Amino acid sequence: MQRSWDDELPDCCYEEKQPSLIKPSSPTPNHKLYLSNLDDQKFLRFSIKYLYLFQKSVPIHLLKLSLSKVLVDYYPLAGRLRPLLLLKSSSNIEDGLSDVDNDDNNKLQVDCNGEGAVFAEAYMDMTAQEFLEISNKPNKSWRKLLFRVDIRTFVDTPPLVVQVTKLSCGGMILCTAINHCLCDGIGTSQFLHAWAHLTSKSTDNVPIIPFHSRHVFKLRSPTSHLPSIHPAFVKNVTNNPNIVDGLSLNQYLQSQPLVPASLTYTASNILHLKSKFVPSLKCTTFEVLASHTWRSWVKSLDLAPSLEVKLLFSMNIRNKVIPEIPKGYYANGFVLACAKTKVKDLVNGNLYPVVKLIQEAKSNINDDSISGIVELLEDKNIKTDLTRSLVISQWSRFELENLDFGEGMPLHMGPLTSDIYCLFLPVIGDSKAIRVLVSLPKSVVGRFEYYMNNFLDSNNVVAH
Repeated sequence: MQRSWDDELPDCCYEEKQPSLIKPSSPTPNHKLYLSNLDDQKFLRFSIKYLYLFQKSVPIHLLKLSLSKVLVDYYPLAGRLRPLLLLKSSSNIEDGLSDVDNDDNNKLQVDCNGEGAVFAEAYMDMTAQEFLEISNKPNKSWRKLLFRVDIRTFVDTPPLVVQVTKLSCGGMILCTAINHCLCDGIGTSQFLHAWAHLTSKSTDNVPIIPFHSRHVFKLRSPTSHLPSIHPAFVKNVTNNPNIVDGLSLNQYLQSQPLVPASLTYTASNILHLKSKFVPSLKCTTFEVLASHTWRSWVKSLDLAPSLEVKLLFSMNIRNKVIPEIPKGYYANGFVLACAKTKVKDLVNGNLYPVVKLIQEAKSNINDDSISGIVELLEDKNIKTDLTRSLVISQWSRFELENLDFGEGMPLHMGPLTSDIYCLFLPVIGDSKAIRVLVSLPKSVVGRFEYYMNNFLDSNNVVAH
């Protein structure tokens, strides 16, 4: 008789000696790693949590051995975050730290001390196929698939936490939490592929040597006056007119239970979307799907027509700065581009002007604007403007789904949890498809899914 897992996953049984610390297999540099202003944003003070489902388990001892090897090259992941103020007395600080404000006790850096990554092992009475059937919509019970480190603050969280959960069928779930202050999605993919490579191949060489120095994004020539605020940021939200009943839209959404919405778009769906709404405009898959998602999100929330709303989306800037960032750059090499408009202008008409807004936002990200953002972030009162914004992150471009530790590609990959930030995810087995995942209040999810599907014929409704 087939079991049903509508909500709660069964509890995980942990091994007695849990967790262990996996240290680099050979000596690594012992120094303090400077974090750039792009790394040190408060917006990024969380861990990116990935979940992989495999049909067949990889021996634990091999995963631990290869992790210890890969941490030789990716040694900051075996270190610990520290407030800069506590490290000022050290004589082993990288060149260039002397120009950092001594009074800025919020600035973080990495103590590369080789303390180790956290590695937990568990067992769960569930099969890979049973998990696969519910994999599109994460729920809170999935959090048991990643070991919770007993810490007081984010700063105390180890940069890398891993849990391998063996399943009753012989499969496994691999979950990783990688500190976002150390790297972005490209960096996390680079690390995971290096780990998989060392597990499945008899070699000690990683495919890409990581480049850890952040000097590329140090201030070039600070001015006496900070540059004008980029539209993705805000300094003071007091008395902001874009407020919903005294709360920002972001606070309003997070003040109530959220339910994930998951919709998969094939290449055919996306082509139909382009031909229906923007037939005379050359645009990318991201531009049209982001436009459609933003508009559907705003329409589902039934916001005031005069309210100004924003779309923030990550843009890789590795090839947009001068000099170009070295290959293997292992840090945050992205900024948030920003499109903004009034609700009434977003929800009415076709997507043509919305796509144009996104294209203009992309074109505004160049070497000069990136330098301005780096300088702007010197002011720790500057924050990412989430008051009335949808944030989209593209996981579909990082090759995250093509990860083989030696026992085959994953059956599923995605985030451990769903949030109000929107993810564009890869689809296993269809490289041209994209899964849109975002959480919304339960009362709103139905409307959002309706608007997301509304451009399709009844026979081509997107799968949930």
